[in-house]
Parts: sequence; C-alpha cells; structure tokens
Amino acid sequence: MTERSTGSTYDVVLVGVGGQGVLTIGRLMAEAALDADLGVNFYPTKGMAQRGGGVKVQVRIGRGIVGPQIPEGRADLVVAMERSEALKGVTCVRPGGEFLLYGHVWEPTQVMLGKADYPAEEQVRELILAAGARLRYLDPDGLHSCDGARMPANIYVLGAAVGGTDLGRVLDPEAVLDLVRRRWERHAALNEAAFGAGLEAMSHGP
Repeated sequence: MTERSTGSTYDVVLVGVGGQGVLTIGRLMAEAALDADLGVNFYPTKGMAQRGGGVKVQVRIGRGIVGPQIPEGRADLVVAMERSEALKGVTCVRPGGEFLLYGHVWEPTQVMLGKADYPAEEQVRELILAAGARLRYLDPDGLHSCDGARMPANIYVLGAAVGGTDLGRVLDPEAVLDLVRRRWERHAALNEAAFGAGLEAMSHGP
C-alpha cells in the first residue's frame, strides 16, 4: 500500500439497489487503486436484474489479498446506498470498522403492497452500532441541483466515502475526483459539485 494506507489491505462492501450506480462507485474505487499502483480485486454480485433489485459490490485493495470475497464480519468499510439494503451490510462490517449509511428510501414492491414492513431509520442505526461499527450518516437532502441538473447520488456518496472515512487514507480524494472528471468530461462540473457536496457533508461529523 502507500503512505496513505492504514494497513496491508483495505476491504470495502457496497450495497444498494439497481439504478443507484453502486457498481459505478465500486469500479471507480478499483480504478483509483490501480492508478495508485495498489493491488485490487473487484467482485460485483446482483440479485434481481431489473431496476430496484439488490446489488452488492466487494472491493479489496492491497497486495495481501487472498480471494475476491471479503469474509463475513471483516469489511473495513460498508457503504449502504439504501436504508433497507443496509441491513444486508450489517453482517459484513468488522467491529471497529466504518459504516456509511446514505439514508435514501426505495421501498420494495412487497412493502408498497403492504405485505412487508420497511425498517425505521432508528432500527437500522441500532443494528449498525450493535455490530460494533462506527456509523457515518449521509443525508439525501444534501443532494441538490447544479445548473438545473440533479447531482448524481453515487458521486455524492463516493465523495463522502473518500472524504469522511478511512478510505481517504488509502485512496487520495483528489486523485479519485480527477478520475471522475476524466471519465465524464461533458458532466465534469456536475460531478465535481456532487463529489464536493459529499465531502462537505462529512465535514460536519456523523
């Protein structure tokens, strides 16, 4: 790893639903690690194929990696982009690890039909803390418009992850932002605004 690292490996689990750009966040993390000449393993899995189905991505950064899958309860960071999907990430985080919860609500069909309950925010928070994780909460209301266009939520969350968790000691936030700029040159201003909003949101604490 580099001098920014906290150890020989750093494991990240991302969970959310289809259509949120979870896979894109994972790919950007993996590409940033490659650009920094770090070892990396990118392992995406998807549930239902259609928009709204569960998505899970595992990103392992470092040269001491054995296998693509992160052992249960060993992730250094879990990023949840949807409140109910966050429950799937609780068993992934290690005690003392970090859990970034983006409080977006996307009710599954069963919930909309009244056949299932949707977890309350306080319930999710309690389970995360009970797992021994350090909780960082990212408010969806911090996502605004820029020049009349809605900021992309995934870039907002990515900015929060590298700016407000130990991931920023592994991946240089400026290098990650530069990668985002180069990837979507036509939307550079919009993505930069979203990334910056995520950084700013984390500067105010949990």
